Amino acid sequence: MALTLQQVRDNCAQARARMAQARDEHWAFGAFNLDDQATLKAVALAAQKMNAPVLVEVSQGEVDDMGLANVRDLVDNVKREYGIEMYVNLDHSPSVEAAKMGIDAGFEFIHIDVSQANHDASDEEIIAATREVVAYAKFTGALVESEPHYFGGSSNLHTEAIDYEEIQKTFSTPEGARAFVEATDIDTFAAAVGNLHGKYPVPKKLDLELLQRLRDAIPCGISLHGGSGTPGHYFESAVKIGVTKVNINSDMRVVYRQTLEKTLADNPAEYSVAKLLNKYVVLAVQAVVEEKLATFNSAGKAV
Repeated sequence: MALTLQQVRDNCAQARARMAQARDEHWAFGAFNLDDQATLKAVALAAQKMNAPVLVEVSQGEVDDMGLANVRDLVDNVKREYGIEMYVNLDHSPSVEAAKMGIDAGFEFIHIDVSQANHDASDEEIIAATREVVAYAKFTGALVESEPHYFGGSSNLHTEAIDYEEIQKTFSTPEGARAFVEATDIDTFAAAVGNLHGKYPVPKKLDLELLQRLRDAIPCGISLHGGSGTPGHYFESAVKIGVTKVNINSDMRVVYRQTLEKTLADNPAEYSVAKLLNKYVVLAVQAVVEEKLATFNSAGKAV
């Protein structure tokens, strides 16, 4: 059942208040990407068990597969069924038009990222697109997230080493972050401090000193994309600094696929994939989500 405009606005207002509370109390929302209903169920079970508030998010690929309205309905149904605090984020929305569709669908969080579709997008193009989405989002009160340039990596299992000398060239700077936030009036700044999309052969290393300087430089919220493959102690420090949103995708995808492949091999006579997903895959992904929530200090914080 579709939400009314007032319900959407109430949800967005609550999400905004809760993000401010997370910053004050030094915990962060885990933002977990959805591939299907099994992933959604895993996140819901983890949130319920740990009494933790969560975000679930979809990128354009999942939107094309499931549809914005279907995602909104699935999340609302799961919230009621499990009695949990859950919001929806449109992750890496590649255009202003796509972001507006997410706002119209009642998503509480919108990430506009035109540089994802066009790595060569100019500063002026990125700022103009972000400003347009921020203005449009005022209709529902949705929170808008963005960044001033392309963020590296992809949500997959990578075999190459991390070239930190190269990626440091794309790190956020306090001056650049402040200028971007002032130019766009965004609610959340997606920081680049060593975090990369995807899972790599070696653990990621975050520049916490730079993260603190970013926190001191800008008034809005700060998110960390590319949280997979990052040792938990970095997140424990990041939430103390003031990060309020951490994105997780590849860690879930890798466990999902590895568990499914093993389960299918171990059960050659079982053709009910749904049964196998619920018995094995959902629980494996749930364990990943629970581990992340513990490092985000969000257990017991749901309302």
